Amino acid sequence: MVDKIREIEEVNQFILELPEDIQNITATLRNIILNSSPELKEEFKWSMPNYSYNGLVCYIQTAKKHVNLGFHRGNVLQDKDVNKLLQGTGKALRYIRLKKMEEVQPEAFTTLIQEAMRLNEK
Repeated sequence: MVDKIREIEEVNQFILELPEDIQNITATLRNIILNSSPELKEEFKWSMPNYSYNGLVCYIQTAKKHVNLGFHRGNVLQDKDVNKLLQGTGKALRYIRLKKMEEVQPEAFTTLIQEAMRLNEK
């Protein structure tokens, strides 16, 4: 279970103000991220939740009809994406777009988050 001490108030408020379906996906992603490692630090930057460990690791970006689980170094992470979940063609950022709860894949997401943390150890 998630260590509530690591959850910050700005993110609690952010989630509470979202539409219910988007709120459920966002809260689930947050739990997956925080459960991925006790070393991840929750922050609220650029108007969205961000998670860091030796630098930025991932973020949750919400929209009206979807939620993105994004990775700051997703371009490097793509080699480790065995399920081919990552989307995007930006210089570094990659994301997984979720439109409904059924699309959440806790094990696959946890693996990607942990791989993203390893990138920051180098």
